[in-house]
Amino acid sequence: MRVLFKTDYNQDIRLLKHNGFRFWYGLLLLAVLAAPAMVDTYWINELTRVLIYALAGLGLMVVTGFTGQVSLGHAAFMAIGAYLHSFCLANGVPFLLSLPLAALVSGMVGLLVAIPASRMTGLYLAIASLAFAIVVEDVIIHWESVTGGNRGMAVDPPALFGYEIFQAWEFYYIVLAVLIASILLVLNILRTPTGRAMLAVRDSEISAESLGIRVARTKILAFWISASLTGLAGGLFAHFIQFLAPEVFGIVLSIQLLLMIVVGGLGTVHGAIYGAILIGLLESSISILKDWLPPAIGTQPGLEPGLFGLILVLFIIFEPEGVYGRWLKLRTLLENFPFYRRNTFKRQRSYLRTERMR
Repeated sequence: MRVLFKTDYNQDIRLLKHNGFRFWYGLLLLAVLAAPAMVDTYWINELTRVLIYALAGLGLMVVTGFTGQVSLGHAAFMAIGAYLHSFCLANGVPFLLSLPLAALVSGMVGLLVAIPASRMTGLYLAIASLAFAIVVEDVIIHWESVTGGNRGMAVDPPALFGYEIFQAWEFYYIVLAVLIASILLVLNILRTPTGRAMLAVRDSEISAESLGIRVARTKILAFWISASLTGLAGGLFAHFIQFLAPEVFGIVLSIQLLLMIVVGGLGTVHGAIYGAILIGLLESSISILKDWLPPAIGTQPGLEPGLFGLILVLFIIFEPEGVYGRWLKLRTLLENFPFYRRNTFKRQRSYLRTERMR
């Protein structure tokens, strides 16, 4: 069992608390950097998809896991980022300018949505975000001069300083760099007063306001950061699928994003990564499973969202802290074995049961 003796106030806000973190995260970084040299193109593409999902899940985690606002329409921000990025590339805007522009515009749209949505909570916010996603999908279908409508839209390959990227491993490293930078950004935000205000609003809005935190402003800022990160993931996702269509960014994708952070572990950066890995593996497993199931079951159009919804319900009931929460319990058990109490892992409420502001 590791015991940390704190001798400096800066130890509380360090990203890497001790040498064990430095060793394991350094080993993980070496593994992901060396992955393209050890696997074939198919698995490189699968890893790239997982990294893009992790980036989108990280964006949703900011608003749902860290601020407590449930959103069922984050696929719309991915769509905005994907279509805007592809449109800019088609009109000669460089990749290094187009991708941040897509994230910026997605964040501005999220800001416009967040201003009225900041007064909503719970089911009403979920319905409002879902309605926003439906509106965005209809705009994509009818704005044919920009999006191509139902005909779809081809995506130009990314290019860095005149060099076009066609190899899967090259694009993998681009996505990996963007994800690492986004993770560091979110971790540093959580160490600031703004990040601590988000956590306070999530736990209890009344308690946060009594401490002088501007609740509505904190919610709007969280939504802006979340939409920007999700739009950034959408721009990368456009290159991954190489052809955009309105049905790609439907309700199923929104459910997948929500499933990621719930299954991975709400309120943690690790949860977004774990959830992306599990959802990526689950999506591939369902595709393989369809070939083995009877045609009457495997060809059902609602098979994937039905399984995603079932898994989401089961995790909420039996493991609300997600995979990362289960890992923390297992690690604590191993550290304290055999000196542990039977009720050590008894489920407890995570948040204060105070009434939300009206």
